[in-house]
Amino acid sequence: MSLSKDIMTALKEAMKSKDAVALTALRAVKSAILLAQTESGAKQELTEEQELKILQKQVKQRKDSAAIFLDQGREDLAAPELAEAEVISQFLPEAMGVEEITAVVEQIIASIGAEGMKDMGKVMGMVSGQLAGKADGKTISTIVKAKLA
Repeated sequence: MSLSKDIMTALKEAMKSKDAVALTALRAVKSAILLAQTESGAKQELTEEQELKILQKQVKQRKDSAAIFLDQGREDLAAPELAEAEVISQFLPEAMGVEEITAVVEQIIASIGAEGMKDMGKVMGMVSGQLAGKADGKTISTIVKAKLA
């Protein structure tokens, strides 16, 4: 079953159980997916990788908003954002640990013979492609910088 269908099923369950937080989060995800499908003109199916990127973006937006609200002392506004991020996160694959990401980065650096920061873009592109949906871009970037420095 595709990610879109899983989200639709969860959306129906949220409606039945009257779970307002899940309903809000899932409707936003559904909207983002529909927007991405119609962006190219024709209604076409998205690949699983594209769907995962949309989900990651939605989670990141909510976490960033929650961080801003917490910085401003607005816990009342941060709590729903974090709850929505948690609902959306259940559709993402389990994130890789730092050790696993580091191993992949080291392997790619060795395979292409990267030396120094001038090769960062090349390494980032390959690692991001290989770990799409499994690791956060910021984490990957931090590890690549440390290894190439």
